[in-house]
Amino acid sequence: MSKKSEESHVLVRAPRETTSLYGHGEAETTLLDAYRGGQCPHAWLIGGAQGIGKATLAYRMARFVLAQPLPQASSVQNAMSLVVDQDHPVARHIAAGTHGGLLVLERTLNDRGVLRTEISVDNVRETVAFFGSTAAAGGWRVCIVDTVEELNANSANALLKVLEEPPARSLFLLVSNAPARVLPTIQSRCRKLKLRPLDAADVVRAAADAADLEPTDASLHQAASLAEGSVARALMLLGGATLGLQQRTETMLNALPKVDPKALHGLGEALAGTDRVALLTFADTVERWMGHQLATASPKADLPRLARLSEVWEKVTRAVRDAQDYNLERKPLVFSVFGMLAEAMR
Repeated sequence: MSKKSEESHVLVRAPRETTSLYGHGEAETTLLDAYRGGQCPHAWLIGGAQGIGKATLAYRMARFVLAQPLPQASSVQNAMSLVVDQDHPVARHIAAGTHGGLLVLERTLNDRGVLRTEISVDNVRETVAFFGSTAAAGGWRVCIVDTVEELNANSANALLKVLEEPPARSLFLLVSNAPARVLPTIQSRCRKLKLRPLDAADVVRAAADAADLEPTDASLHQAASLAEGSVARALMLLGGATLGLQQRTETMLNALPKVDPKALHGLGEALAGTDRVALLTFADTVERWMGHQLATASPKADLPRLARLSEVWEKVTRAVRDAQDYNLERKPLVFSVFGMLAEAMR
């Protein structure tokens, strides 16, 4: 069931299929200890940068709970990790998306076959029927939300209602690329688990495993060194053209509020067409740059600019997502994004 990832030109296993985990041993132990201690929180908010293994960890926890439904069992008490053999029936059913004890809330296709920009409230309402139905052997029901920030206001409120009165033996695993931006009311009902970016060696191992690449591949090591701890970004950066696009975008961002019209036209041309990887590279580079600006600026000295940049963040994110989901022209997007950022940085 490997698929061609949106982040790369290579075949990449989806998190539901991935049984290996790299670099998050401490977080894994936290989940395991909470489960076998018999006092596992009903909801976890698993946060961290994009592409570092949050969804992979969520599915790993779901597999373990559904395969080992009795926390007091000796197999759980003696477990060293959350690993479940890929040939286990639970692992096979989860990989196929057919396990009756797991509900995954994520963006879906609309009636026209286009990926929605948000997780709809109708999808979230499925949790009522899901948790109200007869549980499988062991009684556990697990819900993975991937990602929380893709919930709209209505769907977030619908999820909150379920979190406020969780059914017995229920487990919610909420994946978030920006946990600080999750509704405070949802945050308050979750135990927070923050994952750190991976070191370069773990990025290489994880990317090689996810995409069936040789871990000695020189281009993979180069991509990992520039990926800032993200496996998804390393896979996206594989290939010289993608690396060059990232560097061009960074150079122009670092020059703001000045914008070189010739360079801007060139960047727009580079993104023209239907290459999804090029668009994702551009979007990822812009998002990381904005995050760095907000994280490193002096609140007192740069308050007006920070306020403008925070406001622009939402507009840029929506513009990129619309271009991605509706296959809009890329050159106008480039001009729009740099126009908004230049104004915010003045």
